[in-house]
Amino acid sequence: MNIFKKKINPSPFAIGLFKQPIDRVAIALMLVLSVLMGLLLLSGDRTAPKVREFTWENKQIGATDTGFILTFFRPMNHATVEENLKLEPSLPGKFSWAGRRMAYTLKDPAPYGVTYTLKLAGATDKYFGENNQNKGTPMQPFSSSFRTRDRAFAYIGVQGETESRLMLVNLSSSESKPISLTPKDLVVTDFKPYPQGDRILFSATDRSIPRTRGTLNQELFTVTTGINPQSPGEEPGRTQPAGTITKLLDSKDYQNLKFDLSPDGKIIVIQRINRRKPADFSPWILEEKMAPRPLENQQGGDFMIRADSKSMIMSQKQGLAIVPLTPEADPVEFLPKYEQVLGIARDNSAAAYVKYNADFTRSLFILDNQGAEQEILRIPGSILAVYFDPRKNKDNQFQRLYCLLAQRLKTESYKEQPFIATIDLKKDGNRLVGSIKPLLILPNQLDTQISLSPDGLALIFDQSVTTKNPSTVDSPRNDSGQSIATSRLWVLPLLEIPADGSPAKVQPEELPFAGYHPRWLP
Repeated sequence: MNIFKKKINPSPFAIGLFKQPIDRVAIALMLVLSVLMGLLLLSGDRTAPKVREFTWENKQIGATDTGFILTFFRPMNHATVEENLKLEPSLPGKFSWAGRRMAYTLKDPAPYGVTYTLKLAGATDKYFGENNQNKGTPMQPFSSSFRTRDRAFAYIGVQGETESRLMLVNLSSSESKPISLTPKDLVVTDFKPYPQGDRILFSATDRSIPRTRGTLNQELFTVTTGINPQSPGEEPGRTQPAGTITKLLDSKDYQNLKFDLSPDGKIIVIQRINRRKPADFSPWILEEKMAPRPLENQQGGDFMIRADSKSMIMSQKQGLAIVPLTPEADPVEFLPKYEQVLGIARDNSAAAYVKYNADFTRSLFILDNQGAEQEILRIPGSILAVYFDPRKNKDNQFQRLYCLLAQRLKTESYKEQPFIATIDLKKDGNRLVGSIKPLLILPNQLDTQISLSPDGLALIFDQSVTTKNPSTVDSPRNDSGQSIATSRLWVLPLLEIPADGSPAKVQPEELPFAGYHPRWLP
């Protein structure tokens, strides 16, 4: 048998495989698509690259928003992006990259009340052809805008319909007229804005309570400002009108004294006295949706919550103590050298402390978070307020403090002359050296309050006139308990302060309404 002559029958599947027209069309299409795919793979994707996400698009940013992120659909040529990205008005900063994400970190906080436009055109994707020659595809032009928060502040009124009421002024609005946030029946004594500027925490008493007991019946409230910033990373919230008041804490069983609000707006610390047991005098912690609780085993006087919102600095008999507010905070730390804390940097990297000296002078120390301390000022008088300038130098170091100081005058009776000054900070080897520069001499009054704007471009302060014959028992009073007859508000622009040590040419501008205790909204 010849096996080479054996006939092999084809399989039924092979019979008429390409005889149907639809089969031939399908095979032809597959071949065409295969060729096109091969050409595409050889030539690369030539569609224009574009921006996938801009984190500040149509948002309102504040001083704590230090940088934005651009995310692209494909890897980009870094140099072409950095060369072609434009911000109008200009905002100096630096670039950093992680894959398809580009971060731009601002050198200084963006000035408030300004609309900015970001434009990017002419950049190319990251494509390399023969000999590593850049043949990237030009990107699709991108343009978007964002805005900084409104330049606004609050104060306590002193005259007529505004007396002892919490007032709000939005300098970025078309009218810039003060609006009342609280009703006439509440006598506001102190307040702290929340970090978003949408609410204000304040203490007040009811006018119907006799003045002899009114100071012992302060209650704690919040009130909405009507300013509702759409901050980056947050979902758009419900717009809140101005003047919606919520009571947080009554004074039935405890007297409520000094209070402070954490920088993240989540913790309130308030000093309270038990009405039945006056020896029960301690700070309490109040958190949202939680019952108030005493801070165990802690007693003391003045206090300030640190920028980390996890601890506070409290004055005690042996000096100052850093007291934890949250379980994850560090244990209690004592600072016996100092008597007072006046300012804390926004990033919690340093704080300003006051030391009382045996020669009746006062020293201002800067203590950083690594434990390094440096005396930068010694003055025969008082150190009343200290603010860290949020604008830093090229080495990311603090370059300036704004201070309210009082110089002791050489007179027969003890008298001090208050003034606003800057202290320029410079490194001399490992030492930090301060150079003081007076900006504005104030009348002989130590109850002036100053507040530095969040972008570091303006100071606001008051000048009150006291009286021994108040018009009403509920008339406004300063921190010394004196009745305020009237008070003027001033804004001091800080744009023209030279960095070379030459005299500053700044002039205050008086605002057309009366009030005291002004504070900028964050």
